Amino acid sequence: MVRIKVVGVGGGGGNAISRMYEDFPRGVELIAINTDLQDLNQTQAKKRIYIGKNLTKGMGTGMNPELGKQAAEENRAEITEAIKDADMIFVTAGMGGGTGTGAAPVVAEIAKDLGILTVGIVTKPFAFEGGQRSRIAEEGIIRMRDRVDTLITVPNDRIFSIISKDTSLMKAFEEVDKILRDSVRGVTELILTPGIINIDFADVKAVMRDSGSAMVGLGIASGSGRAGKAASSAINSPLLETSVEGARGILLCISGRNDLKMHEINEIASAVAESADQSARIIFGTYYDRKLNKGQLKITLIATGFSDTLAREGRYSHYFSGSEDLPVRSSSGLPFGGSMEQGVKEDREEPRTSSAGRQDSADEYDEEDVVETKEKEWDIPAFLRRKKK
Repeated sequence: MVRIKVVGVGGGGGNAISRMYEDFPRGVELIAINTDLQDLNQTQAKKRIYIGKNLTKGMGTGMNPELGKQAAEENRAEITEAIKDADMIFVTAGMGGGTGTGAAPVVAEIAKDLGILTVGIVTKPFAFEGGQRSRIAEEGIIRMRDRVDTLITVPNDRIFSIISKDTSLMKAFEEVDKILRDSVRGVTELILTPGIINIDFADVKAVMRDSGSAMVGLGIASGSGRAGKAASSAINSPLLETSVEGARGILLCISGRNDLKMHEINEIASAVAESADQSARIIFGTYYDRKLNKGQLKITLIATGFSDTLAREGRYSHYFSGSEDLPVRSSSGLPFGGSMEQGVKEDREEPRTSSAGRQDSADEYDEEDVVETKEKEWDIPAFLRRKKK
């Protein structure tokens, strides 16, 4: 059986892990990593890893990603031990803070060096959280992109497209956590659920290995025209930063009950093919899902192989120490060129050599944009701020 692990890093990643714990496929191990000991202890996960004990004394990083990075490096051996037997790993975090932004790329790097298929799923902060947090997030995303096979980015601001003005703060954050949960679950169900036409782990690797940016689209519909409605929802998700347009690799899975019809499968596959790149490699599967209500049809769509212009810009980091910065790798994609295909031969990758010593890239910013009186305090770790007061 394919060994899949999901690692939530920092407060945002931990919240997503707790949400997944409530309702998630069996056979997936959930791991939480944090510098904030109190927050970590509240996270529902099979395994918890407390990092940076000597650096932060269990009180977080105070929006300092360099401290988060150092904390992960301090516990590198423990992280390696926890994930080394995985075939696939998801690293999820909220970008813009200290632990998630700084430690998540280290976790991803460890996984890639072990030859594990590594997928990052991260959120970008709300606009109202300020310019500094946004800039930190962008640098963290660049670092993640260089260390994962596939990166899915969810801007928190997109949540306003699906919530009403009466939605409470807690409910809104729950919706963000659900997006992360559903993205991970969509991929794991493709691998772990036996199908009429199977998508196996070899198929997933063929599309997601070294593929750059990606999107996961989910669509559920019932009644008249359900195939078209579900396809539209999956292709045009308002919650994700990337659309399926231009994708060069696609995993498409259609699930339903006994009333699933062949013409519906054809309608969905045609709609997806029309939206993707003309030379896209599309791998298709279908299975019966008894969890669906009568008359429901569900589509899970994973699109990869987009052009990553941001990853090719060669930027340099302000918020991370420059001594161990690593270069950004543009997505190489795959030798796409097929239409529908099945049965890709599985091959286990050899462990990769350590990437320590490479140079990273991120934004250069004017000092006056970054060092502002209002923001200075938040550059100080939480435990030091408390001592000052």
